[in-house]
Amino acid sequence: MGATLSYRELADAALRFAHVLKGLGVRKGDRVAIMLPNCPQCVIAYFGTLLMGGIVVMTNPMYTARELEYQLKDAGARTIVTLDLLFRQVGRVASAADLRSIIVTSIRDYLPFPQNLLYPLKARLDGTRRRVEYGNGVYAFRKLLGKSRPDPCRTEVDPESDLALLQYTGGTTGLAKGVMLTHSNLIANTVQSRLWAYRKKPGKEVYLAALPFFTSSG
Repeated sequence: MGATLSYRELADAALRFAHVLKGLGVRKGDRVAIMLPNCPQCVIAYFGTLLMGGIVVMTNPMYTARELEYQLKDAGARTIVTLDLLFRQVGRVASAADLRSIIVTSIRDYLPFPQNLLYPLKARLDGTRRRVEYGNGVYAFRKLLGKSRPDPCRTEVDPESDLALLQYTGGTTGLAKGVMLTHSNLIANTVQSRLWAYRKKPGKEVYLAALPFFTSSG
């Protein structure tokens, strides 16, 4: 949509989000579910969670209430980051899944002008439900970031043993299962990706993310 986000801006937002989670009582080893499509907020929440030592639980935005409840319970996630468009779905399982913090964002939050002004109008014309009732453990993503600071987040982790991600497999039979990935696992995957694109020039890379971030292939 014409918007850009520099790596410096991403680092700033991720550090802010790391401190947001700490302020909400999330501690090292706690699970944080991210139920978002491919958008800047997804990347910010992902790296922010890793920076403060949390464990990311990538969650399919298309999950039914039953599937969502199962995954949140199985992972032990008490915090979730989601869209206003999905708030109603999350609200259906919040009590059963023992969610304590629901952080809500909107596609509009990172749209450039004038799309950010036109988005609510189009959503209204489409009849899209975006109503969110804030308070009682429900927070606005952008407001939380605005109140936080991008201070360094010095959380010590053991890359070989501390989990960084619970990646749920789609599978063909039975319930989805969470694959336990350490920080070293993620680093190895990053190195593999770097070596695969061996003809690239450092600092000149251009990647197209065609697959959802919440999948193992993403």
